[in-house]
Amino acid sequence: MKKLIDSAMKRIECDLLLRGAMVFNAFTGITEEKDIAVISGKIAAVGKGYRGAREIDCSGLYALPGLIDSHIHVESCMLSPEAFASLALLHGTTAIVADPHEIVNVCGVQGAEYISEAFSRVRLGESPVLDVYMQLPSCVPATPFETSGAKIGGKETEQELARPLFYGLGEMMNVPAVLGAEDECLQKLSAAKCEGKIVDGHAPALSGEGLNAYACAGIATDHESLTAEECTQKIAAGLYCQLRNGSSARNIQENCRAVNAYNYRRFLLCSDDRTAADLSKYGLMDDAVKKAVACGVPANQAICMATLNAAECYKLKGKGALAAGYDADIVFVTDLKEFCVKRVIKEGELAVEDGKILFPIKERYLPDCVKSTVRIKEIGEKDFMLSVKSGKARALCVLPRSIVTKEAIVSVAEEDGDVCLTGTDCNKIAVVERHFASGNIGLGLVKGYGLRGGAIGITVAHDSHNLVILGDNNRDMARVAQLLKEAGGGMALVNGTREEVFPLDIAGLMSSASAREVIACTSRMNALAREMGVKECYEPFMTLAFLALPVIPALKVTDKGLFDSEKFAFINTEVKEEKA
Repeated sequence: MKKLIDSAMKRIECDLLLRGAMVFNAFTGITEEKDIAVISGKIAAVGKGYRGAREIDCSGLYALPGLIDSHIHVESCMLSPEAFASLALLHGTTAIVADPHEIVNVCGVQGAEYISEAFSRVRLGESPVLDVYMQLPSCVPATPFETSGAKIGGKETEQELARPLFYGLGEMMNVPAVLGAEDECLQKLSAAKCEGKIVDGHAPALSGEGLNAYACAGIATDHESLTAEECTQKIAAGLYCQLRNGSSARNIQENCRAVNAYNYRRFLLCSDDRTAADLSKYGLMDDAVKKAVACGVPANQAICMATLNAAECYKLKGKGALAAGYDADIVFVTDLKEFCVKRVIKEGELAVEDGKILFPIKERYLPDCVKSTVRIKEIGEKDFMLSVKSGKARALCVLPRSIVTKEAIVSVAEEDGDVCLTGTDCNKIAVVERHFASGNIGLGLVKGYGLRGGAIGITVAHDSHNLVILGDNNRDMARVAQLLKEAGGGMALVNGTREEVFPLDIAGLMSSASAREVIACTSRMNALAREMGVKECYEPFMTLAFLALPVIPALKVTDKGLFDSEKFAFINTEVKEEKA
């Protein structure tokens, strides 16, 4: 404190002086040319006339607070935490609120411990290059209608939230349990309240008395609003609304329409799920800010959503602003339209310069708990047979560039006890349990995906991460299952005699390979799936991974069968004729 005060009063020179940038003030929304004096990793002053032991000319650049992703599942990029940290910092994101929901559903709390430890090993000087605020997943499993690799109940939640490892309780997806005031759900929510920790939300299409009840539960945020009007209702109920700029789901364009000069302080930016290719090419929060500005949100408001708003919502001390006493997490961009990141300072240390990271990436941390997690019974072609005697069937119809589905009734024939897909716009989907080799296989139909001549599959299947396989014939679907088993998890594709596999050796969710290799391999797999007919409006594998998520409307498939999230119950694929 003495050094900060002495430096602010110009009695001593600062460690680092960042001279001549256009500095954005998140409290006033004003941008002015000033110098930033840094000492001991903190900002001592923003002003003029300071001296530094080291000085960097920042003229012509805009200085912004380090960007904050308010909700992300790191596993979605399929990168190791080490590789993710490098790409995130290159694009100006210096802090994330991470919900390790995916890996915890596979490996239990050990998965979250792995994520935390791996991130902590990527350091610049004495500090991690990325601040990670870990949320304890609230729904493991997401629902009782699927099989996950772990279970975290009310008692376990109380124990885990008492640990400093967890900053809050992750997205509460089990909306019916909240609205029904179910005991175990309330136990989890009360545990967070007792520890003074934030609770994230997940409540698509919730309004009216249900929204009031959800807010009564102490839930602070939501990233699943389907419309701008829904955002307005949730803000009116006291929630923060997160504008999502993900790879599979993007509600930022639609929901930016709800932002105005009065309510913008209740909006945050998040990515939720981001592919490695999108992270590398477009960025993370820099891209989200850019998208918001392109949608008409004033730049000063958009920047606040990715900085001060997130810091205040999550009570991130020292984050979110460039002001005296705050952490020296500073992002320099070329302009306030494209937000191209030129330089990043992390806690007073130069971390990124001209598109290059200035910190070492050591060997990947890979403990035994995240290895060899795919366990399935022997599977053959007959396991994928689906009988539809009536000639009418329910199918998942995936909305373009969304993870939401609607129900479609399709006409299909049956041959030898199995649905015939010839002449239809349908594929078969299978979700195969992979944690305990139980033999559970849920089957259904998907309309309009476009795939022909084979099958694709992945061990990323939200949220319990069983195998999810899509194809137009049983033989290739069975082969995809075998390939994924042999690889220990990953992405697989079979197209006639052609077989391709990209292993995901970290819990069947992420790869320990370099970011460049992950991007190249996943891009190649997606391109091959496109060649098989998968439509441009779908991310071939990422969208597929969400078709097993039973908390998102309307129809989904779990390892236990076809599930209607609106009825919150299993239903039959076959539509039987009603008797007169």
